[in-house]
Amino acid sequence: MKRPALTAAALLAALALAGCASVSPDGLRGDVIKHIEGRLPTGAQLPSPDAQAQQDAQARIADWLKAPIDADTAVRIALLGNPGLQAQLAQLGIADAQRVQALTLPNPSFTFGRFHSGHEREIERQLSFGLVQLITLPWRSRWQGWQMEQATLTAAQQVLLLAADTRRAWLRAVAAEQALAANERMHEAAALGGELARRMAQVGNFSKLDQARELAQQQQAAAQLARARLNAQLEREQLARRMGLWGSQLAFKLPDQLPAIPKDAKELRSGDDAEATALRERLDLGALRRDLEVSAGRQGWATIGSIFGDIGATYSNNTTTERATGHSDKTQGWELDVPLPLFDWGFAARGMARNQVLRSAALLRDNAIRARSEARSNWLAYRTAWDLAQQQQAEVLPLAQLMQEETVYRYNGMFMSVWQLLAQARGTTQAVVTATEAQRDFWLAETDLQLALSGTSPGTSPTLTTTAAPAASTEAGH
Repeated sequence: MKRPALTAAALLAALALAGCASVSPDGLRGDVIKHIEGRLPTGAQLPSPDAQAQQDAQARIADWLKAPIDADTAVRIALLGNPGLQAQLAQLGIADAQRVQALTLPNPSFTFGRFHSGHEREIERQLSFGLVQLITLPWRSRWQGWQMEQATLTAAQQVLLLAADTRRAWLRAVAAEQALAANERMHEAAALGGELARRMAQVGNFSKLDQARELAQQQQAAAQLARARLNAQLEREQLARRMGLWGSQLAFKLPDQLPAIPKDAKELRSGDDAEATALRERLDLGALRRDLEVSAGRQGWATIGSIFGDIGATYSNNTTTERATGHSDKTQGWELDVPLPLFDWGFAARGMARNQVLRSAALLRDNAIRARSEARSNWLAYRTAWDLAQQQQAEVLPLAQLMQEETVYRYNGMFMSVWQLLAQARGTTQAVVTATEAQRDFWLAETDLQLALSGTSPGTSPTLTTTAAPAASTEAGH
């Protein structure tokens, strides 16, 4: 009596597992948010599949666009409005639906047949179902759970990559507009010098050579201004593309200046534990660890599944009736369909599973080495960018401004010519452009460092792919 009871309990447990599998209503967005919690700006949200939530998100974006957009707001807008991210999250929902489909037991098949001969009529009824899908349900449920965690980790990488790309685009756009403003001032000074040279040449107080030099300066400044204006427009388009903006939304405003760099080097993170932080927190390494666990967990099933993957059971209830006497006989029973391992002993499947484990382990080691190297490299780039930006802000730019003030004093005292004053103005403006570029490079390096320590490789674009589930044949025995 105990064995049938245990068999019935196992069957009920398997059926319960199959019944518990359901598609996530939010497309696993909640699981993605758990992986990236604390790594995005406060208030950042992922787009919802709900239509009303999408309308509310567009209303929030419209409110944000009324004021100058800072870097955090640009990231919030991109997460809600970028169509590419929406497509990737929808792909994650597809993977979740595939998981539920893989864990859903196949429907049993019912066969009804009516046969007759000269003296009798036979009615055949058969109910068939596959046993392997039922028996392996607990293992497949565990494997599918691992695979979906791997898929959510990959989706979380996509979110962090979009956030980093948007932040970089914002930094470049603001820096480009700062550079454009500086080049406009430089062009104004060059144009003033060219006009003054032309008038002085007309009255005979300026040589043709000196006039040509000033006109060359004016033409060079005009060309540089055109390039700066084009660069500002292109960088603005890149930012708008990341945020998913179009039409009237393209009239968004940006701040006049980049954020100030940290003034005290003690506020910067130490690079001593950069490698350990990357190995502990990077999402791509977490996804590869899950891939290794899935491959190792499937290794034992590979051989058995290859040989005995088509086991099926059939219950028959047949009725035979003699036409002459009307006498009926019933035949009831069951059949078990078991494949015979005459040709395929599972060697190929076992070898494939073993090499999949070796491949997953090698990929994990390779990416761990790359993560260590990227953590060190991005820390060095970050520290160097801070040093250069600090030098520009604390030494080079004040020195250029001092030279500009001294030149103005000497010009007012008639110790320097107007041409020296204009030349110094152009030099000071160029120093401002160089300091802005150094400030931009520091924040770009900071963004890359954050991504290298806690997200994935800067500049990569992982795809939302999941390992194929261990399939058991759905064929039913006869």
